[in-house]
Amino acid sequence: MPATASFDITSTIDFQEVDNALNQARKEVAQRYDFKGATAEITLNATDKTLTLVTDDEMKMNALWEMVQTRLVRRGVPVKNFKSEKSEPAAGSKVRRVIPIQQGIPIEAAREIVKYVKDQKLKKVQAAIQADQVRVTSPSKDELQAAMQALREHDFGVALQFGNYR
Repeated sequence: MPATASFDITSTIDFQEVDNALNQARKEVAQRYDFKGATAEITLNATDKTLTLVTDDEMKMNALWEMVQTRLVRRGVPVKNFKSEKSEPAAGSKVRRVIPIQQGIPIEAAREIVKYVKDQKLKKVQAAIQADQVRVTSPSKDELQAAMQALREHDFGVALQFGNYR
């Protein structure tokens, strides 16, 4: 009986890298001419997994969000896991945008991944949901490599990381 090989699919966010990216964005806001004298707050709540942006108007909000995204990408943080919402009015005629951060694979995406792996018709490849990650197993490492390649090419709405490959 051949030993089974497996790998885990996760979707994690390194909050230290997020904090570093936000500090860089704050420094850039302080330097930019179009934000001189304007309100531009960036707040990270790691326990609630939310990012809150507050600015004077919608135009500055879009510029601030773009700046934050650029910094996150440069730090290697997957932007797909930041679910940008619509802006809402805040106190003092300001605009607030609360952006939830997806940590782990949501159950809908996990089910979609399992279904996608089964639909690929790879020999003896099985996927199982384990809390906020998915484990893919097979006796053949070549089949697992093919499964990884297929998963990389498909968009599930969250950034996927592959680890624990054995």
